[in-house]
Amino acid sequence: MTTAFPSSTYEQRTSALQNRLRKNGIDLGVICDPDSVCYFAGFWNYLGIEFGRPTILVVPRDGPPTIIAPLMESEMCTRMTWVQDVRPWSDGVDGEWRSELQRVIEGRSVRSVGIEKRLIPAMISIDLLPMLADRSIGDLGPIVSDLRQVKSPEEIAVMRKAGAVAIAMVDGAKGAIAEDVPEYEVALAAINAGTRKAAEFLAPDADLFVSPTIYNLQIMQSGRDTCMVHRRSSTRRLRKGDPVYLCFCGIANFGNYKLGFDREFFVRTVTDEQARIYETTVKAQQAALATVRPGIRCEEVNAAAEAVYREAGFTPGYRTGRSIGCSFLEMPELKRGDATSLAVGMTFAVDGGITVAGEFGGRVGDSIVVTESGFEYLTPYPRDLAIV
Repeated sequence: MTTAFPSSTYEQRTSALQNRLRKNGIDLGVICDPDSVCYFAGFWNYLGIEFGRPTILVVPRDGPPTIIAPLMESEMCTRMTWVQDVRPWSDGVDGEWRSELQRVIEGRSVRSVGIEKRLIPAMISIDLLPMLADRSIGDLGPIVSDLRQVKSPEEIAVMRKAGAVAIAMVDGAKGAIAEDVPEYEVALAAINAGTRKAAEFLAPDADLFVSPTIYNLQIMQSGRDTCMVHRRSSTRRLRKGDPVYLCFCGIANFGNYKLGFDREFFVRTVTDEQARIYETTVKAQQAALATVRPGIRCEEVNAAAEAVYREAGFTPGYRTGRSIGCSFLEMPELKRGDATSLAVGMTFAVDGGITVAGEFGGRVGDSIVVTESGFEYLTPYPRDLAIV
């Protein structure tokens, strides 16, 4: 097996899931979300459900699990996963994955099935639900989410490496920022720096399936476009006085673990109002982080940031943070109405952000892990006002 963790790690996770299945009276769990499949089985691919080729993990309350994987992925799957029963399916042959899944279900005494109701792709549910017509269907989503909330020391170690990759990316980007440089060149500098840093952590044979190559589009805006938050890098050339906003969410990944990370720079000069807005975002983020400790509710962390915005005369625009891990968005979230209590080992992306429509956006973001005494940064990087 060649993957991020020892096979025993994935077996223990699956055993914990099976305990929860028994506790909730669920005979069989059908897992289709790629990140959840990775979490329990140790297998991921880069061309899956979006190409009409799902990988499905079937976990019974007792006994060994089964993976139903595309034939073209099956050799890689077999080498990556601890699961012994890997069943390949091929495009256009014998009902594809549907026939294999039906055989697995009918081969067991199954009265109740759990699925991740919020995450199951429509392509799968359209055919799966008729197979379960005479069985009760439960929601596996909250169970899986709860199991994934608190990260192990081994997971946190991988996320620290993801943080080092993110920091290399922002350093690479910062070094490329200058007048008349197009945005895409800054993005390329970030991608190259992150890829090289990730490669430092990987061994040629042991980490064969962990790619160092940074992918996905860089979130970047400059000038007045910083108010758009999620525009990607363009051919626009930087000018004196431009703010340059860099968000690494979506590309700050390592070993299939995702972080949130945002920084902003100013080309040669900054206005007093831009500086005030940016420094307010940092103050809001730091106010939120100052509350982080085991036992505090997520909504209380968010409220601390919102108080800073209101005092400075701004309206809060979005949540203060989100859980991170194998997925870009996990539960819980640092927002109004989320009463989940923080626990040691939870990991979050924590943001500060203010948008002045059509003019400017000030933003900052870091990833953290909750500790016994508060938190530690996974992305320890300066957030002072930076003119380059």
